Amino acid sequence: MTRPSGRIQELEHHTADRATTRPVVSGTQGVVAGGHPLVSMAGMRMLLSGGNAFDAAVAAGFAAAVVEPTASYTLCGECVALIHDARKRESVAVSGQGTAPALATLAFFRGRGLDRIPTGPGPDAHLSFTVPGAVDAYLTVLETHGTKTVSEVLAPALHYAERGFPMYEYMQRLLAIPESRSQFDIYPPGGTAVFYPGGRVPDVGDLFVQEALAGTLRRLVEADGRGRGHRAAGIAAARARFYRGDIAASIGAFSERLGGLLRASDLAGYRARLEPPLRTTFAGREILGQSAWTQGPVLMQALGMLASVDLRGLRHNSARYIHVVAEALKLAFADRERHYGDREDALASVGALLAPEYLRARAALIRMDRATAVAPSPGDPRSHDGASRGVAAGLRASGAAAPEAAADGTTHIAAIDRDGNMICLTPSGGVFRKSAFAPELGCTLSTRSEMFVLEEGHPNALAPGKRPRTTLVSYLICEGGAPIMTVGCPGGDDQSQADLQLVLNLLVFGMNPQQAVEAPRFSTQTLVNSFYPRVYRPGQLNVESGIAESTRAELRALGHTVTEIGACGIGAVVTRRDPETGVLSAGADPRRPTYALAW
Repeated sequence: MTRPSGRIQELEHHTADRATTRPVVSGTQGVVAGGHPLVSMAGMRMLLSGGNAFDAAVAAGFAAAVVEPTASYTLCGECVALIHDARKRESVAVSGQGTAPALATLAFFRGRGLDRIPTGPGPDAHLSFTVPGAVDAYLTVLETHGTKTVSEVLAPALHYAERGFPMYEYMQRLLAIPESRSQFDIYPPGGTAVFYPGGRVPDVGDLFVQEALAGTLRRLVEADGRGRGHRAAGIAAARARFYRGDIAASIGAFSERLGGLLRASDLAGYRARLEPPLRTTFAGREILGQSAWTQGPVLMQALGMLASVDLRGLRHNSARYIHVVAEALKLAFADRERHYGDREDALASVGALLAPEYLRARAALIRMDRATAVAPSPGDPRSHDGASRGVAAGLRASGAAAPEAAADGTTHIAAIDRDGNMICLTPSGGVFRKSAFAPELGCTLSTRSEMFVLEEGHPNALAPGKRPRTTLVSYLICEGGAPIMTVGCPGGDDQSQADLQLVLNLLVFGMNPQQAVEAPRFSTQTLVNSFYPRVYRPGQLNVESGIAESTRAELRALGHTVTEIGACGIGAVVTRRDPETGVLSAGADPRRPTYALAW
C-alpha cells in the first residue's frame, strides 16, 4: 500500500478495517489498469520495453477492442481521455468522440415522423452510426505524447486477434444474452460465425480467434511500414488508411448497404481534438474532466452542491449520505439535459453552471427530509438562478429502458509511468445488442448518434459534424498543482455517479484505491436516460447488494423507490502517484475482470 500524503494519510487510518477482496497493486516504475488482465498486460509490455504511460494506454486501448468486444466497445467506437505530461506540466483532454454524418440532419429524421433518433435492438441500428473516433484518438495521443511506433502499440492487439485469447466467464455470459445473437440475425450474417462458432457460445477457456479483426489491424501495421522506420510518417500512414483509405471505404460501403447515413467522406474529414480540461475544486484538490460535450460536469456540479455538507459526519453510505448525494445528482442531471452539448459557447456555458453562487442556489433546493420524486427542472445559470420550477418537461416515465450499465458496460484504462506521466481513458461504442456487425472489418459500429436530441436550438441538437453529448468521462485529481490520481468507471448514465462516489471515497473518507472501487455504490434513475428510447424512472434509486437493508428502509421512508441491481457502474479503476515518494498504486474493480499491474 502506498503512503498517502497529508489529509488522505490521516483519513486512511480511520478506514484501516475496510476489508477488500484484492490488495492495492503498487510499484515504482509503472502501473497499468484495464478491463481485463490481457489488456493491462498489453500496456505493461510497452512500459517494460521502454515506453511511457501514453504508449501503454494506446496499446491497452487497441487490445481492449480485441479482448473486450462485449464491453460495449469495438475498434470502430469512440474514446475520451485525460492526459498529463509531467515534463511539460500540462494536462489535456482528448476527444475521440465520433461525429454525426453529413446526411444526419434534423430534417431527415423529422421527415420520417421521428422525435428521437432510433437505434437497436432492432432493425434501425444503422440510422444512428457515428464516425469512428477511437483510432484517431489513439493515434493522436501516440503522435503528440508517445514514443512507440504504430506497429509496436498494435502488436499485443494483433497477437490476441490472430492467435486468440482464452474465452473468459464475463464475456461468455454476455454472449449468452439472447439479444446479442438476435441483433446479429437482424443484420446477417453479423458476427454469428465469429462469436458463435458451430452455433454455440464458446466454453470458458476455449481459444477465441478473430481473423477479420486481425486483418483490419494488420492493414494498420502495413501502413505503418510505409513510413520506412519514421515514427511520425508511420502514424500518418495508419491514420490515412483508416480514415481515407480502404478501411474507410469498407466502413462507408457497409453503412450505405444497410441504408445508413455514414459515408467514407465523413471519416475523411474527422480528427480527434485536444482541448483544455474542465476544472473545479473540492476538499482542497483540483478535479479535471471533460467539458459539456460529455456528462463530465455532472460530477463537478454535484461536488459544488455538496461542498458545504458534512459528508463525513453523515457516515459513508448511510441513508442520509446516499440521500443527499442522490439529490445533488438529480439537480445536476436536470441541468445536463437542458444545458450540455457540443456548442460553440461551451466554456462560458459550463463556467456558469459551475459558478459557486449558482451551485449554492441549486443546493438550497435539496431537502434532507424528503426525496424529489420526479425529475427537477433545470436552473438558469446565466442569472445564477438555481430554482427548479415544476417538473422538467417532455419526460417519458418508464421502466422499460435498458441503460448501458445494465448488461454490457464499457471499459476504462489508466496508466502512470515513473516520470509521473498520467493518462486515463474511457473507450466505448458498438454494443452487440444494439448495433450491426461488419464481417469484413470484424467489428460493430458505434451508434452514439442516439444521444442527440431532435430539438432545434438545443445544445445537444443533431447537426452534421457535431459530437453527441456522450456519457463517456474520465477524471484527474490534482494536489499542489500536479495530478496525483486518475478516476474512471464505465456504466452509461451511472459513470459520473460512480465516479463521484469514487472521488468522495478517496477525498472525504480517505480510502485507498482498492477500497474506493470496491465500496458498494448507488445511482439515481430520476434522469432522462441518455440511450434510446431516452426514458426515465421517477423516484428510482438503484443500490448494490452491499447497501444494508436497514439503510434501504430509511431511504424508502425518505421517499426513494429503492431497487437492488447487480452493479451501479462496473469496471472502476483508480490509480495514484504519491507526490512525495513517487510510489504508484492502483485499485481495480472486482465487479468484472478489471485488473491492475505494477512494477
